[in-house]
Amino acid sequence: MIELTDPKIQKYLTPYRYEKPVLHGSGILGAFDEKAVDIPFVFWHQNKYYMLYTGFDGKGYQSALATSDDLLHWEHKGVILKRNLDSDRWDRIGGAATWMIKESDDFNQIPKLGKVDGKYWLVYHSYPSTGYESGPAEIGLAWTEDEELLDWHFPDKPCFSWKDGADWEAGGLYKACIIRNNDIWYMFYNAKDKEERWTEQTGVATSKDLLHWERYEGNPVMKVNRESWDERFVSDPYIVKDGNIWVNFYFGYGKIYEDGHSHAQEGLALSADLLHWEKVREPILSFGSEGTYYSGHVHKASIVKKDDTLYHFYCATRPWKEGDPTNTYGEYRTICVAANKKF
Repeated sequence: MIELTDPKIQKYLTPYRYEKPVLHGSGILGAFDEKAVDIPFVFWHQNKYYMLYTGFDGKGYQSALATSDDLLHWEHKGVILKRNLDSDRWDRIGGAATWMIKESDDFNQIPKLGKVDGKYWLVYHSYPSTGYESGPAEIGLAWTEDEELLDWHFPDKPCFSWKDGADWEAGGLYKACIIRNNDIWYMFYNAKDKEERWTEQTGVATSKDLLHWERYEGNPVMKVNRESWDERFVSDPYIVKDGNIWVNFYFGYGKIYEDGHSHAQEGLALSADLLHWEKVREPILSFGSEGTYYSGHVHKASIVKKDDTLYHFYCATRPWKEGDPTNTYGEYRTICVAANKKF
């Protein structure tokens, strides 16, 4: 394992937190984000920063876009992945959009969208039943030619399913990220088993056309460590390339801390070949003290390198308290950001 003090990982650390969330749910009855926001994915498009993010309204996930000029102040643009309970589609409940295919996966470049076959591509997962992540989710790929990124075409069936997977993913699929290496598409995804107290781990599948995916026979490539802080979850990969090294910002979960709770925290792993990963021993972004916006969970990274500043967006939670605009099962869930220098 790599130590947190190792000089080679210092460039990836973001110890300075912005003082407040950059995005929170509306709290408006019936709105897609009535109860929470989740899963940021930040990129540059049409001379603005965009954030793809997910909202939760008590029935399920729907996904939207927000825009910003400075990465700190965000304005909602529109919902792009909506629920359609009147249909018989596989994604009728809606879905959590987690990734858009980028022009480059270079850690040192601002993320920009890249076209494939003249289209922009969005990755999402959808659950079969209403409720909070109810039932085993499957993964789909949507596309658009709309430069405003508001009019998307969604597939009639998933592109990737737990149904033909292994036992470790039989409970359903979560966040996927898609990168390209040597003209091969790699889709990393985390999945859970069917145990009541389930385990989440990360696998990879490859494709030449974005339509037909083949699982790597050595899955999962990122495993839990029953003796460490990520003993139950190794989840939500965000993978970039820095020179000859691939870098995975993921979150881990499982260890019970002195407060009697488990906390999701951001981790880091490095790889030379995308298949064999070495983890950093400790979290690189930890949960905070009581009263902070991140005293519960710190997870689901989105990374933006702008000049010499590294921004690490994440979903933060803490116990709900009177005056908070949203409440999800006693939790206030927001999107926050940390950086490698003071704000």
